[in-house]
Amino acid sequence: MTDQRRAERLDQPRAPRGLRLPRIDQETFGRVAEGIARGMGTANFLVYMTLVLTAWFLWNTLAPANLRFDPYTFTFLTLVLSLQASYAAPLILLAQNRQADRDRVALEEDRRRATMQKADTEYLAREIAALRIAMGEVATRDFLRSELARLAEELDEAAERRRKLERKQQEREARRRAGGEPLDEPRDDLDGDYAHDGRLEG
Repeated sequence: MTDQRRAERLDQPRAPRGLRLPRIDQETFGRVAEGIARGMGTANFLVYMTLVLTAWFLWNTLAPANLRFDPYTFTFLTLVLSLQASYAAPLILLAQNRQADRDRVALEEDRRRATMQKADTEYLAREIAALRIAMGEVATRDFLRSELARLAEELDEAAERRRKLERKQQEREARRRAGGEPLDEPRDDLDGDYAHDGRLEG
């Protein structure tokens, strides 16, 4: 009674019934199938198969009647070729499926790498653009040279004006010492560096 109730319970899975097939390693079987498919797709297989069929025909046609194991119409040969074709097609399909799986994985990996390379390229492009913008605000060597040259020219011009003004001042002093009246000369732009009393500003 207890066993019957236990067997009728719905919260427990049933024990598997029927024939248990042996488990086959799919990877190993796939490698074997690919090896057979590669072998059948070579010229050596065609040559060997042609030699076997030729020997089969010659033996069962020219050999004595009591030694022929597959006389004319070659029923046994037809059965063998049918079995070969029936096994060759699934093996080839299995090899193609495995190759398609590998191609899909390789394609996904290539797509992932292409996406990463695109992201890296965009990042580098943004960094280069940022560097160009930053370098546009930085004084370059040529700019500094031109500015220094311009400042040197301005300093030379200012020194030349000072020398001219000093010569004029010396001439005025010499005239005063000689007892002559100082000439009322209009002040030019060169006199801007001097104060009204004749001394240098600053």
